Amino acid sequence: MKSARFVIALLVPACAAFASAALAQSRPDTRKMDCGGARKLVAARGAVVLSTSDNAYDRYVWTQASCPRGEETTPAYAPTKDFTGCHIGYTCAPPKTGRR
Repeated sequence: MKSARFVIALLVPACAAFASAALAQSRPDTRKMDCGGARKLVAARGAVVLSTSDNAYDRYVWTQASCPRGEETTPAYAPTKDFTGCHIGYTCAPPKTGRR
């Protein structure tokens, strides 16, 4: 019984450390990428959450298929190492009213 308690005493802190490390991972930051790299990342993943400043982030998508039902794509621009307004893909937004 002592050996089981010993194993548990070792595993619990190790699991907690692993979980906290996973939670501490940061989002990719567009300001650390060039425009082409940011576009390729969105295209490769289809949808990804990216930081665009120290306190701002958004979910960027490559196609309408990555948007929830009823939403549409809107062109998205973000700051990168080489451009202040790089077109990296799209964001999803509710449809504009009054359009037919």
